[in-house]
Amino acid sequence: MTELGCRFEQAVLYATHVHGGHVRKGTTIPYLAHLLAVTTLVLEDDGKEDDAIAALLHDAAEDQGGTERLNDIRLRFGQRVAEIVAACSDTLETPKPPWRERKEAYLQHLESAPDEVLRISLADKLHNIRAITLDYERLGGPALGAFQPGF
Repeated sequence: MTELGCRFEQAVLYATHVHGGHVRKGTTIPYLAHLLAVTTLVLEDDGKEDDAIAALLHDAAEDQGGTERLNDIRLRFGQRVAEIVAACSDTLETPKPPWRERKEAYLQHLESAPDEVLRISLADKLHNIRAITLDYERLGGPALGAFQPGF
């Protein structure tokens, strides 16, 4: 059993601060719901506290501040968490490179990524596809096009 302590609690607050007010694309669902869902999947797959913290923060650097945000994560939650978050990010650049270029490079990077990075990345993709499927069922086929960047 994984023990979740003060660091995890601080990470929940930090994720709430970083992503506060944001919603999932095309919805009114708080973005934090996605982060908590990914974290749940990671913990259910025997992830440890650092993995859970990285799952909560997996989009923080990529979407909310790049290298500066990653450095803040390193200071607050340690080197290991920062390394996992960096490895789960497809870019820290602003503006972001083209979508297809980023995604192809990220997939290539995953071929040699450590287990904790794969666990979080897979949990992220699984939750994303669940959300897309729910939207498809609720809104119908044409609405799905809004969730296919680059196509």
